[in-house]
Amino acid sequence: MISRYLLSTARGTRVRLVGPLPIAGAKPRAVAGCSITTSRGFGADHIPIGFLRTHSSIAFPASTPHTPEPPIYRHDTPLRALRRTAAATVLSLRPRAFHQFAVAMASSTVRNPRTNDPATQANTRDFITKSSKLNYEVSFEKKNIEGFVEHQLEAISGEEEGVVRDEIWLDTSHLHIEEISIGEEVLEQATDLEAAEKGWKVAERVEPYGSKLIVKLGRVADKGEVIVLKIQFKTTAQCTALGWMDPEQTSNKESPYMYSQCQAIHARSLFPCQDTPAVKATYKSIVRSPLPVVTSAISVSTHSSGSGLLEYEFVQKIPIPSYLYAIASGDITSARIGPRSLLWTGPDELERCKVELSGDTEKFIEAAEKIIYPYPWETYNVLILPPSFPYGGMENPNMTFATPTIISGDKSNIDVIAHELAHSWSGNLVTNSSWQDFWLNEGWTTYLERRIQGEVHGEKMFHFSAIIGWKALKESIELYGADHEFTKLVINLEGKDPDDAFSSVPYEKGFNFLYFLDTVVGREKWNTFIPHYFTKFHQKSLTSDEFKETLLEFFAPDAEATEALTKQVNWERWFYGTGLPTPPPSFDTTLAEGCYTLANQWQTLLSIPPTSEPSADEESSRFIPHLSDIEGWSSGQIVVFLERVSDFPTPLGPELTNLMGATYGFASSANAEIISRFFTVGLKSRDIQLYEPTAAWLGTVGRMKFVRPLYRLLNECDRALAVRTFQKHQGFYHPICRDIVKKDLKLEVYNL
Repeated sequence: MISRYLLSTARGTRVRLVGPLPIAGAKPRAVAGCSITTSRGFGADHIPIGFLRTHSSIAFPASTPHTPEPPIYRHDTPLRALRRTAAATVLSLRPRAFHQFAVAMASSTVRNPRTNDPATQANTRDFITKSSKLNYEVSFEKKNIEGFVEHQLEAISGEEEGVVRDEIWLDTSHLHIEEISIGEEVLEQATDLEAAEKGWKVAERVEPYGSKLIVKLGRVADKGEVIVLKIQFKTTAQCTALGWMDPEQTSNKESPYMYSQCQAIHARSLFPCQDTPAVKATYKSIVRSPLPVVTSAISVSTHSSGSGLLEYEFVQKIPIPSYLYAIASGDITSARIGPRSLLWTGPDELERCKVELSGDTEKFIEAAEKIIYPYPWETYNVLILPPSFPYGGMENPNMTFATPTIISGDKSNIDVIAHELAHSWSGNLVTNSSWQDFWLNEGWTTYLERRIQGEVHGEKMFHFSAIIGWKALKESIELYGADHEFTKLVINLEGKDPDDAFSSVPYEKGFNFLYFLDTVVGREKWNTFIPHYFTKFHQKSLTSDEFKETLLEFFAPDAEATEALTKQVNWERWFYGTGLPTPPPSFDTTLAEGCYTLANQWQTLLSIPPTSEPSADEESSRFIPHLSDIEGWSSGQIVVFLERVSDFPTPLGPELTNLMGATYGFASSANAEIISRFFTVGLKSRDIQLYEPTAAWLGTVGRMKFVRPLYRLLNECDRALAVRTFQKHQGFYHPICRDIVKKDLKLEVYNL
């Protein structure tokens, strides 16, 4: 029987479900042939039901077929659980007004029905990568890598409808595929794969996800069978995972440098793979390069391979997702900074970086082990990269990649290492199943980072760091708008590039949610949940719903905790609500009070400008800035002070900005956290004297935390200078940073 249903959403989209549906009350099953049309310009085309997120649902009431009550949209019920209602019934959907459905329908990208992750084109419901072997050569002359990857893929799907076990789909982006073989059989590249018995084809590119590599096996793989797939490939100039630096761009200007950044969906531009955090595999990597090489694995051997190249072999025994594969090659050397840790960096920077990181790294590891459980990766090493690296750090297993901006000479910024170390458990061992649940990686990691800070520096530091984070969260939400999709914890990324959703929201809103849960059940009880959570999902990936289920299940025997969680936690609001959490959190402000007081004193100068020689009466009442104001302050306290000043409803203005810079030495600070905030104060004050210094500094750092907000502010102050600065230095930035800043400056048309 054919039934038709109209769905009306709060965002104005009307959709019609067409197809044979299960009988009311029957056991839910897949809806064969069901498709969707919309009244929003999709024309007569039908969009497959698989277009929708597979964990979304529509619950149709079965009890009143002629006059049904409005159904409730449930996030935790499979979409295929559709039940029959009267034909042509207009349904009002709640509680989220079917927002995710409307967003999905507005997307121009057709959903891959063979995966739970909208950012991959791989058929991960049918095949799962168990292990991979990479073997390639680094060419600084060609600025590419060339070699092969050999995947062992296990067929996992059963006999349910829609199974695709006769084809393997992999993610690629701007890769050149040269040859594909299964075992000893070399497959032919097919122009018409439908007509071919077997072979392979690279499908047309779909932005922003790249080109699906389809390998037709010529038969249906048995469930549990392992297919060994070998792919010869080379990267191209459009590779978004690799940053290449000419010798003059490096510190000693003697040797070239290459490093990778695969998060979120850039591993597919490095080698063909199932590029989703839902899939984890062990790997072996053999790399030939004329310069030293490090990767996100344990080094096994190094030997000469001829032609001036050394061959490096690495093994990663713990399964990891593709985004955690990493490589760097350049003029780097190492020094020990702890019993389990090596520092890698350029020879000119080695001693300075060693002094900065020695001792503290092991303290951080020991603190984390007390909170969670023993460190499982054998070694924790750190590579200090060239200044173009786009992030503060990247948690690549065994080898954290870190920005040189953490090296300030006073150890004030090395808590970035605590964050990346915390990822060894949160993200690397226990991973979000898609980038829509990114907060599970970053919210947990930020929470653990601050717990580590509390263990090492005292509990007040936990709260002080949280205060800085709250400010960053407010800025991100103000930038997006309080009702923007990307201000949620659980976001919809249908048709969107995960990089576009990168902000402090998953970090800080995620942290605040976990801190809220911490306070709801109490720290002592919460501490028992942490190792349980990381044990249950050890080497696994999970969704936000699975986190919720695990938490409630764990505290079910505890009536007091269960009651508190039931009464105080609005899961719907936390997961899917936009904007800032309400009510705002309460933090211990002890370490911040002096910062607030000094900022308030500077604010008084807006109405009474300072003079160099105040009268006797004025001297007793007027605030006169002096270097002693910040004596004994940490760089973090200076940051809080400057952020408070930058939030003044009325900016300081050029005169007071110059006075502040001269009095406190901010204008000449070598600390990136301080000088970036001071430039922010100056640009908001329209201090023309700071425009060129800001532009010059932007040519020396690629960390997006600093680069993006300063470019946006400089663009408001002097667009010509902002554009000219970017065009001058865009070759210096990593492709991820370059592309995002280009969008920030609106230098290209880009459809989200």
